[in-house]
Amino acid sequence: MNAAADFGKVAVLLGGRSAEREVSLMSGKGVLKALQSRGVDAHAFDPAERDLGDLKREGFAHCFIALHGRGGEDGTLQGALEMLAIPYTGSGVLGSAIAMDKWRTKMIWLAGGLPTPRYRILAAGDDWNAVARDLGLPLIVKPVNEGSTLGLTKVTAATQLPAAYELAANKYHDLALAEQFIDGPEYTAGVLEDAVLPLIRIEAPQGNYDYQNKYFTDDTKYICPCGLEAQKEEALKALALAAFRLVGCAGWGRIDLMLDAKGDPWLLEVNTSPGMTGHSLVPMAARAVGISYEDLCVRILGGSHVG
Repeated sequence: MNAAADFGKVAVLLGGRSAEREVSLMSGKGVLKALQSRGVDAHAFDPAERDLGDLKREGFAHCFIALHGRGGEDGTLQGALEMLAIPYTGSGVLGSAIAMDKWRTKMIWLAGGLPTPRYRILAAGDDWNAVARDLGLPLIVKPVNEGSTLGLTKVTAATQLPAAYELAANKYHDLALAEQFIDGPEYTAGVLEDAVLPLIRIEAPQGNYDYQNKYFTDDTKYICPCGLEAQKEEALKALALAAFRLVGCAGWGRIDLMLDAKGDPWLLEVNTSPGMTGHSLVPMAARAVGISYEDLCVRILGGSHVG
C-alpha cells in the first residue's frame, strides 16, 4: 500500500485523556499535516471528544495512533479498533499492554535473559532505608504505567523516598517502581518495519532528561551518529530489537537503554507510540538514513493492521 488513495479515509488519533495529552496533540498535528502533504485523506480525531464508534459510522478505513500514555498505547484502544475491524498503526493489544507496564516488561526481559536495572515495587509502609540499601543510591522512582518521564524522581537520600513515592503512586494513581540508577550515557533505538534505526545518544542538562527537557527546551543534545564503534552499535541495536520482540511489539516503536561505566547495556523501557513532535527521536533517527518526516508517517501508516 503506497498510493495515498489506497489508505482511504484516515483518522489521526490524537489528544486523549492521559497525562500526556499535550504532547499527543503536538504529535498528532505533525502527523496530520505530514499525511495531508502526501495526499492522504487524513482527519484529526480526538477520542476525548468523540465516540470511537464514529470511526466506523463515518467511514474511516485506517487509524494512525498518535496518542501517548493510558488509553492510547496500553492496549485498550487497540482492542477497540480490533473490535471495529479498523486497521491501526503500531503494536497490537498484547504488545501495547505489556510495554505500557514497566514492571511486567522488566519481568519478561529478565525471564528472557535480557539486562534491565534491578527494581522493586514500592508500598506506602515500606522501610525506605531498606529500599535504599537494596538498590543503592542514587536510585530512580517512577510510575509503572506513565510515559514521558512523568512522575519520575531521582532519589539521592532515603529521606526523599516518601515524597518520590507520593508523586509516582498518588498523583498519577499508579504503582510506584524503584529502580537501580545506571550512571552512564543514555541511548534510544527507534524501530521501523522490524529494523532498528541508527542509535541516538541523549545528553540532557545535568543528565536530567525530564518532561520539560524532552519536549519544551532546546537544551538537550541529541547525537546521531551516536559515536559508538560500529560493532558496539550493532550489538545494541540487536539487543533493542530482541527486547522489542520479546514483549510482543511490532511495526514501529522505540527502546530506551543505557550503558554503565563498564560499557554494559541496560534496557529501560519500550515506547509503542513514540512522540512525533519537533523534538522527537524516531523522526530524528529516520532522517539520519534519508527518511523524511512525511515519508516516515506514510511508512508507519502503511504498516496498519488488524490482528
